[in-house]
Amino acid sequence: MTPALESNENFESKHSMINKLDNSNAKVARQIFTTFQNSYKIEAQLIGAIDFPPLSRSVIDIENSATLFYGFSENESLAGVVEVAINRDLLEVNSLTVDPCYFRKGVADKLIRYVLHEFNFSSAIVETAVMNTPAINLYKKHGFVEFKRWTPSHGIEKLAMSFKNAL
Repeated sequence: MTPALESNENFESKHSMINKLDNSNAKVARQIFTTFQNSYKIEAQLIGAIDFPPLSRSVIDIENSATLFYGFSENESLAGVVEVAINRDLLEVNSLTVDPCYFRKGVADKLIRYVLHEFNFSSAIVETAVMNTPAINLYKKHGFVEFKRWTPSHGIEKLAMSFKNAL
């Protein structure tokens, strides 16, 4: 495990695990940024976006974020990141990214499963591009259902999905 990753419970095997990430640490913020950039470049291509807002997020933005970041590490590499916020009894999944080197290895599945079991909440929401079929299918697999579609000013049609927790 890299020293910049904060230890938490070992959720996976000793060679891969999920840990809370200290995004206020410059080195950790840079790792998160790199994972975001690698993943979001592929997502932008997938959905046909030329100007993709998540790619404009800086290391400083990540360092200063009040959200919670959890990383899936495998062999000391940050393979995926989930970013969440808890507002009362609402879990907001703000981002879920996987480095392309770890695509199709169940990393996103493990991260979403982790946050759905780690926090006490009555409902969860997530937003993604309508064209991002892999993400939509992942969220559906975990019980999320679509409740809204819209097109923001950047022009990428989005949908919102929610999950009701059976507490």
